[in-house]
Amino acid sequence: MNKKSLLNLALITVALFATSTAVRAESAFDEAPTPVRTAAPVYPQSMRDGGVSGMVSISLTVDENGNVTRTAIAKSSHPEFEQPALTAVAQWKFKPAMKAGQAVAVAIVLPVRFTAAQ
Repeated sequence: MNKKSLLNLALITVALFATSTAVRAESAFDEAPTPVRTAAPVYPQSMRDGGVSGMVSISLTVDENGNVTRTAIAKSSHPEFEQPALTAVAQWKFKPAMKAGQAVAVAIVLPVRFTAAQ
């Protein structure tokens, strides 16, 4: 198999995996959780002074009461942003996800952006 065929096969495999993951995630609830109270992360001074922007993706669980019960770093552009993002998201409150009219606990990934002033 040539390189182009291998690349196409890899892209198709990734696309199929992404589609099956999205379908499973959609079936976990009818209505996604929505934030009702948020807290902004503290921008690390060294990153602000350096004009550094970035993003941290937080994997979290929202329970059936809308509370954040578990957080973990899913992806991060800079380690310095991780703890401020985790601390902020832990304070968030959500309207819980709904499935068949009942509040349910769900795991989601939430992006937290840090944007340096231009």
